[in-house]
Amino acid sequence: MQFLETNSPFNQEQAELLNRLLPTLTESQKLWLNGYLSASQTAASASVAGEDLKESPVEQSAQPVSKDVTILYGSQTGNAQGLSEDAGKKLTSRGFDVTVSSMSDFKPKQLKKVSNLLIVVSTHGEGDPPDNAITFHEFMLGKRAPKLDDLRFSVLALGDTSYEFFCKTGADFDQRLEELGATRLHPRVDCDLDFDEPAEEWLTGVINGLSEAQESGTTAPAQDTTAESTDTVYSRTNPFHAEVLENINLNGRGSNKETRHLELSLEGSGLEFKPGDSLGVYPENDPALVDMLINEMKWNAEEQVVVNKKGESLPLKDALISHFEITVLSKPFLEKAAKLSENESLQDLLSPGKEDQVKEYILGRDLLDLVSDYGPWNSTVQEFVSILRKMPSRLYSISSSLNANPEEVHLTIGSVRYESFGRQRNGVCSILCSERLEPGDTLPVYIQHNENFKLPENPETPIIMVGPGTGIAPFRSFMQEREEIEAEGKSWLFFGEQYFMSDFLYQIEWQKWLKDGVLTKMDVAFSRDTEKKVYVQHRLKEHSKELFEWLQQGAVLYVCGDEKNMAHDVQNTLIEMIEKEGNMNREQAEAYLADMQQQKRYQRDVY
Repeated sequence: MQFLETNSPFNQEQAELLNRLLPTLTESQKLWLNGYLSASQTAASASVAGEDLKESPVEQSAQPVSKDVTILYGSQTGNAQGLSEDAGKKLTSRGFDVTVSSMSDFKPKQLKKVSNLLIVVSTHGEGDPPDNAITFHEFMLGKRAPKLDDLRFSVLALGDTSYEFFCKTGADFDQRLEELGATRLHPRVDCDLDFDEPAEEWLTGVINGLSEAQESGTTAPAQDTTAESTDTVYSRTNPFHAEVLENINLNGRGSNKETRHLELSLEGSGLEFKPGDSLGVYPENDPALVDMLINEMKWNAEEQVVVNKKGESLPLKDALISHFEITVLSKPFLEKAAKLSENESLQDLLSPGKEDQVKEYILGRDLLDLVSDYGPWNSTVQEFVSILRKMPSRLYSISSSLNANPEEVHLTIGSVRYESFGRQRNGVCSILCSERLEPGDTLPVYIQHNENFKLPENPETPIIMVGPGTGIAPFRSFMQEREEIEAEGKSWLFFGEQYFMSDFLYQIEWQKWLKDGVLTKMDVAFSRDTEKKVYVQHRLKEHSKELFEWLQQGAVLYVCGDEKNMAHDVQNTLIEMIEKEGNMNREQAEAYLADMQQQKRYQRDVY
């Protein structure tokens, strides 16, 4: 295809060069080039007309489009917040006046005063907004949302394609802003777990959109204002390889569970964290599963395959172990795989109206199941590997205080094992830690800051901690920190597991904190020790009067652990408790808890 015909204003040599270049450009490169040419043309016109502008006060007084940019984020684990803060720095370096705010801290009525709005938001659970976006999300989708005809916006949505409602919250905001009359600066971008590159391309598009809208054409070109440093900065895209110092099983003999306590060295990394933050870990797939996959596909384990956009390559087996996800299936992946399969049954499974069958198929199955069920496969090794999702990191709540354990980070990881469709299945990271990781080995890690799960600034503020199972992890870091700073505020722990004798995680530490007064109260629930199963929500009900008194005194309540069952049950129990002890109806009790959440007195770290 000829992009430039012979009647173009270019000579033949220029036309040939452009025809070779244009088809190779990515969308973000085209957007950047378009913005660059627009800005250059505007600047040149302004320069030529400089003398005329001096003599034309009417034209000179024309107001440029606002350079104010508001970035609102909704973040559960900190990814959206980190991307928002990074975008804010880059836009500021280009001359924009930027405000970055959590949705929970932003007053919705201020929207009418905003000219340029960027939304960065994750989707939590089954299509729900993250906790700090709930109120703003409800306002925007409600009848009180104002018309926004003068607003320009763009949305960056974070999600996980293994969930049915991928990036739904971002899509909600994007659609609603359009309905309210706002104009897109740049199309919405939906990101999977590997969000770095699409987020960067989105920001490039946004910057170009903002630059093109500047009537004065004075927006500064892109420039890197980051101070030069010879120190290595470790991050999500450049993880630190932390040495394993300790790896022990916390559960006693006869337990149905295995919970690993890991102690990792951060010496030399420069990494810092606060209680409530998480550690991102990049795991490796089980080599035995990789061998089974290679044998099923009759591939050559030593064949070189490209593993990233930089063109770097590795032997196939190494690539499958360390770079690609092979244990989770999703509908988008099945649709890509179907194009490489000659099996009509896979095409039929993905036909319209069979969404329930697709959900049923992907639940509990992995890539080995797929290639076994729907071969033969009409593709090269490279073609197949190219549709695999990059290995995502796993986030774990940090279970230690940096003040108490300098240059160390501790994790509490429950081992995941189950049988499905006649084959043993293992959690990728948890079983790596429990079966293949020894002291002296290293793990690629980074710190994931989480401002939505933090100790109160005033150490005298009472805290209530609800953390069954591995949900106890961040509360161990809370107690270590409060012991170090000699916090005087009251503290109350609710912990639950199966058996007292074998599953009371960190029992000696908790009992010592209780004895020393670092921990004020502790209530435990061991579900299998009694004929009738008792869980943490039952303990909350038993102490509803005193709990409500603590809340009335300003206590901050934290919940960490399983979202689908525990966190849902605990929230219902809290509402019922507030309803009873506060003499409220259901609606008033829900509003009370929502207000606590708005004040950051009800914080959740659920998964």
